[in-house]
Amino acid sequence: MPTLEKVLIANRGEIALRVLRACKELDIATVAVHSKADRELKHVLLADEAVCIGPAPSTESYLNVPAIISAAEVTRATAIHPGYGFLAENADFADQVEKSGFIFIGPKADTIRLMGDKVSAIQSMKRAGVPTVPGSDGPLTDDDGRTLEIARRIGFPVIIKAAAGGGGRGMRVVHDEESLPGAVQLTQSEAAAAFGSSVVYLEKFLQQPRHVEVQVLADGQGNAVHLGDRDCSLQRRHQKVLEEAPAPDIPSDLRQQVAESCINACLEIGYRGAGTFEFLYEDGGFYFIEMNTRVQVEHPVTEMVTNFDIVREQLRIASGRALSVTQQDIKFSGHAFECRINAEDPTTFMPSPGTVTTFHAPGGLGVRVDSHLYDGYTVPPYYDSLIAKVISYGDNRETALARMRQALDELVVEGIRTNTALHRDLVRDEAFKAGGVSIHYLEKLLEG
Repeated sequence: MPTLEKVLIANRGEIALRVLRACKELDIATVAVHSKADRELKHVLLADEAVCIGPAPSTESYLNVPAIISAAEVTRATAIHPGYGFLAENADFADQVEKSGFIFIGPKADTIRLMGDKVSAIQSMKRAGVPTVPGSDGPLTDDDGRTLEIARRIGFPVIIKAAAGGGGRGMRVVHDEESLPGAVQLTQSEAAAAFGSSVVYLEKFLQQPRHVEVQVLADGQGNAVHLGDRDCSLQRRHQKVLEEAPAPDIPSDLRQQVAESCINACLEIGYRGAGTFEFLYEDGGFYFIEMNTRVQVEHPVTEMVTNFDIVREQLRIASGRALSVTQQDIKFSGHAFECRINAEDPTTFMPSPGTVTTFHAPGGLGVRVDSHLYDGYTVPPYYDSLIAKVISYGDNRETALARMRQALDELVVEGIRTNTALHRDLVRDEAFKAGGVSIHYLEKLLEG
């Protein structure tokens, strides 16, 4: 059985600190790799060893596979945790890690490839009984007549998506037959330029869906569990802003049915590690859109309602152990919210790098803050603007929301601008307080 004597953390910011804490709890030595701009990151200061892997641009550091592998070799690390973003869902990186003799803390490379291609992912989900969006059931061809026939069967509006796309990129909504051929060609060209593959497919476009996802864990040894669902519908430009668990107002029998289908899918594809099945939910129907083969930014809300450490279990699974729990062991209790605090202007959303002169994290019963900030830390301009996650928990949704309102009022970040003011407004918004807003709600609210 492999051992995780020393884990190299191939990431930065709050997720790197989160992984380091889990390693320390399990008495696993840590290696922090960092760019020249990130020498003062909290986890770099706390790790057992630190290695600079390149200049500030991520292409020369956090995306520099040879540099990361070399750092693992020099420090005699036994495993690499990719966190989220950067190389976390890069199958070639996972391959290179394993071929270099290290443990990749995540799924097998073939699984990442399978789920990274939206067409093959949907086909796999169909075989496992996971509900999917009505669509082309495979790539579109150059046959305009066939494409039009599929669109008529599904019904307009439809959406064309790049098979290798993600993060809201590589997609186009089409409302009528006349626009379809040109839209397909344009999306194919854009997909080839952005993702290196011109393969696109077609789906029914849902008008007012919610974004609901299911957290899973599997050990690759025939065992899998789900940790419930989350609602991530408050989004801006396809980027999540605020999440909660469980998703409100979903019938319990439907919730259970979809969760069980996700477990079946894990077993079908031989999944290993933490993963998330993302769905659109509309009019009582779940429709699979993609699977994230990594730990999610919003995993803390699930940890709060299950009292279960997802990152710790990732480490256990990577060491070759079977899941530490069965589905019957997972107990759901209460409600949780997470607000993503970004270093950005709350009105224009322009990034706001700079030195944090004062940082005060909120506290109290049911409040958790995941952040790498401290007084005097300088937020660099080169990376994602996420600087903190404020998480609240309560016995019910109302209590959790009340605690979040207070936590946001207590939060102090001075020296840079943040989107805290936006979150303070959102947790007091009447429609959000009622629960169940669509993925379009926040952008319409900001436009108004």
